[in-house]
Amino acid sequence: MLEILNVTKKYGKLVANDNISFHVNDGQIAILLGPNGAGKSTIIKCISGLLRFKGEIKIDGYDNKSIEAKQLLGYIPEMPAVYDLLTVEEHLEFIARAFKTRDDEYEKNLLERFELWDKKSKLGKELSKGMQQKLSICCALVHKPKVIVFDEPLVGLDPHAIKVLKSMFKELKEEGRTILISTHMIDSVEDYWDVAHIMMNGSFAATKVNENGLNSSKESLEELFFEITEKKSEEK
Repeated sequence: MLEILNVTKKYGKLVANDNISFHVNDGQIAILLGPNGAGKSTIIKCISGLLRFKGEIKIDGYDNKSIEAKQLLGYIPEMPAVYDLLTVEEHLEFIARAFKTRDDEYEKNLLERFELWDKKSKLGKELSKGMQQKLSICCALVHKPKVIVFDEPLVGLDPHAIKVLKSMFKELKEEGRTILISTHMIDSVEDYWDVAHIMMNGSFAATKVNENGLNSSKESLEELFFEITEKKSEEK
């Protein structure tokens, strides 16, 4: 379970996150929707322990800055960050050893699913941005985290990788993992979300729970999103 309690993050006078509170249950997929600059990436970075903030964030009951919480968390950043001089295979080995969770078969399966197994000897600096993104996803999942946060995960991926990742979202949900996905692309979250939070100007403008099935929820979510974002733009 992921709990965000009264989180505020400021950059000088700019309020990037304004007293945000929400939670994501086990076996649930929550999404953060909003235009660029809405504060989505900031709250993701707060959850991941990359930014200081006021408030409280708990991962399965542990403070997000604790060792216990970090062991349970998988984080996929918006911009992939790989090691230039480690091979693809060494990336997964390095992360898995750090978490003391080596599973050669699982590591191979991840690389095969994202079509990286035949690239296992390539160095990080030799990979395209799309390959780096796929490797970043594999590294975040290799220790089998209980809570996983994705920041714009589909950007830069090829169609096959997008299909694979969408299937993995559903698999992780069925396994009882806690999943939070930040995106500004409504189509990318089409049919697998449980709760959606629409962000504007650092706070939640609306929250919608998926109760009525896939297609109707998608349409109403899209309508709600544009109703809110276009209204805010007109007010400016």
